[in-house]
Amino acid sequence: MSNQTLSSSQPEIVMVNHSPAFRKRRAINWLTLGFTYSAMYMGRYNLSFANKSLSTTYGWDKTQIGTIISSALMIYGLSAIFNGPIADKIGGRRAMLIGATGTVIFNFLFGLGAYFGFLGTGTLLLGYFASIWSLNSFFQSFSALALIKVNSGWFHIRERGVFSAIFGSMIQSGRALIFFIGAIVVTFLPWQWVFFIPSAIVAVMGFLTYKFVQNHPEDCGLPALDVQDASSGDTEVVSVKYVLKKVLTNPVMLTIAVAEFCTGFVRHGFEQWFPRYMQEAQKLPLESPVFQKGAMAVVLAGIAGAFFAGTISDWVFKGRRAPVAFLGYLTQVICLAVVWKATNINFIIAAFIANSFAISIVHSMLSGTASMDFGGKKAAGTAAGLFDGMQYIGGAFVGVGMGWMLDHYGWSVWGPSMIGFSFVGLILMATLWNARPVTKGPAH
Repeated sequence: MSNQTLSSSQPEIVMVNHSPAFRKRRAINWLTLGFTYSAMYMGRYNLSFANKSLSTTYGWDKTQIGTIISSALMIYGLSAIFNGPIADKIGGRRAMLIGATGTVIFNFLFGLGAYFGFLGTGTLLLGYFASIWSLNSFFQSFSALALIKVNSGWFHIRERGVFSAIFGSMIQSGRALIFFIGAIVVTFLPWQWVFFIPSAIVAVMGFLTYKFVQNHPEDCGLPALDVQDASSGDTEVVSVKYVLKKVLTNPVMLTIAVAEFCTGFVRHGFEQWFPRYMQEAQKLPLESPVFQKGAMAVVLAGIAGAFFAGTISDWVFKGRRAPVAFLGYLTQVICLAVVWKATNINFIIAAFIANSFAISIVHSMLSGTASMDFGGKKAAGTAAGLFDGMQYIGGAFVGVGMGWMLDHYGWSVWGPSMIGFSFVGLILMATLWNARPVTKGPAH
């Protein structure tokens, strides 16, 4: 690993002052974009609330439900990797509109499957749901790439940690909304409405994105911003060859990609299965006050984790992301050990909350921030695609694999199955402790 890439001896990058006009226009941009991505999160995490309903309705075991999860996560992961260079080429605004359109269509079609009784309840219907949810994931993969690509042109490197925290909290609001309405919908309405409702919300936010979001300050008549990331001072024209070379020849990028594979196994192993864990292992109905309060605390902890990570990475570690991600992985190891060994429901819920805090730390630092820093605004989409893609490929193993494991060995293996992956991520972040992007221009 090159000393240049890991060097922290470059002149310290200082904060910049923006005009009121710039701040106002940027606020319109990032608020619209953030809430669109938040709405799309609703159309991604809604499946976990239909998990048990699908089993009850069609007689499917966890392995069969896991087929839907695994196929979708694998498609998301591969699509994110391949769509990253496309997002860099066509721009984040257009990429977000493509993603939102597909999310609307395929969430609606997944819910529509409830009326396809003529397909039976076997392989044909299961194949329909797995295919539709995989297509939803293909279009969902544009969302993170688009968000990061647009933001890379609007935020200076010393602002990105805190603003990634703000975006993380907005994203978590979509997760919070589906946690709140998802439990209510599957209790009082047919399960398909947990897909119809997010589809309608994403449609509205997609229209607002079309109206208000722009890729760069100069697209709004404002001066261009030197963001002082890995693209600063680089005059090479953006092409697929350029962005692939920028990302795939950087040892820091490749190390983060491996860490993100580990993140994916833990994140999705937790998020895709914990509602069902609470229903089956702890005998808590989704509409129960204990579950509702716990689920809301999990979401709030995710928001807090993003703010904690962004603040200390910008102000304590001066723009370094790896030390903060290290703390996130360490916390995951501790929390998963508690889930493994604890028998008291209060301790388990506390561990869930702290684990959500830790997952959010890692996710906001690596997928959300390091991709902008090391990819630079020219290759941010490709970097985000690699990191996010590897995370979802890691997550794909918690569908069929974890479903089969739970069917055969029960919930006692759930917690320990994820610990090793968090530990590997911890070690990898230790090797990148001083990593910062190298610019070709002078630091400001």
